[in-house]
Amino acid sequence: MAKKSAVNRNEAVKALVKKFAEKRAALKAIANDESLPLEERFEARLKLAKLPRSSSPIRIRNRCEVTGRPRAYYRKLKMSRVALRELGSQGQIPGLVKSSW
Repeated sequence: MAKKSAVNRNEAVKALVKKFAEKRAALKAIANDESLPLEERFEARLKLAKLPRSSSPIRIRNRCEVTGRPRAYYRKLKMSRVALRELGSQGQIPGLVKSSW
């Protein structure tokens, strides 16, 4: 199990990303629109820079929903390889068959 503080910090980042998503998208659209004057685009970039750093979606870390493990994460299943193997061996994941030879 991962440290609770790391998992909670990641949840706080997710909340910030959700809170500032619309504002960030609007400012990015203005900043990247080449039909607008350079000063207006630059102003949008400055406003974008003033937003909290943790409101950027790139700051979210994919973590296993079962254990909170940050590494070896399968996006499709939203869990790590360790949890996948454990639950697969118990037969709790539909369609997953443990192979042996």
